[in-house]
Amino acid sequence: MATDWTLKGHLLGACSCDWGCPCSFDAPPTRGYCDGVYVWHVTRGRFGKTRLDELCFAIAGKSPGPLHQGNVTWQPIIEQRTGDDQRAAILQLLSGKEGGPWRIFAAVASRILDPVFTRINVTIDGLKSRARAGETFAMALEPIRNPVTGAVEELRLVKPTGFTSKWADLGRTRTMKVDTPELKYDYSGQYAEFSEFAYSSAK
Repeated sequence: MATDWTLKGHLLGACSCDWGCPCSFDAPPTRGYCDGVYVWHVTRGRFGKTRLDELCFAIAGKSPGPLHQGNVTWQPIIEQRTGDDQRAAILQLLSGKEGGPWRIFAAVASRILDPVFTRINVTIDGLKSRARAGETFAMALEPIRNPVTGAVEELRLVKPTGFTSKWADLGRTRTMKVDTPELKYDYSGQYAEFSEFAYSSAK
């Protein structure tokens, strides 16, 4: 029987693609492959009776081609201060068996690696947000700037059919590095996004 759950919070994303991210428009990734990270900062949430307020978790991914073609490797990364019930709840969500956006992530996965538990520090400030998980990953967002004037460009993607969020402010990364036993990459200066999410077991 499915568990009743709900989550709200902020979502930080970054990948190896050029600004704008072709995946947002159902187009092939810039380099033909896609390496990236999503970070969920839960402001309020529960999984059954287990509270998930003010917790963070992430997945780093490596896709040899367009994500929808599958064969993706995912690396779950979870805050080490989580209790046993909270870890079990987050891992169950990430499995995709309870719905939400992770159902799609799981559907394109060829490998889901053992989770890494580490301290995750997140600062939420729109396109100035940043996140770090020990030596596992580091991400710092910044706005895109006009290449001629240097002025900040304000870009927002509105996508009612989006599965991770319904809108995203588009930016770039000042820093985006991943270093796990099986995933290692640095795509600082590439695509970034900031958004808010609201998921539940009813959707």
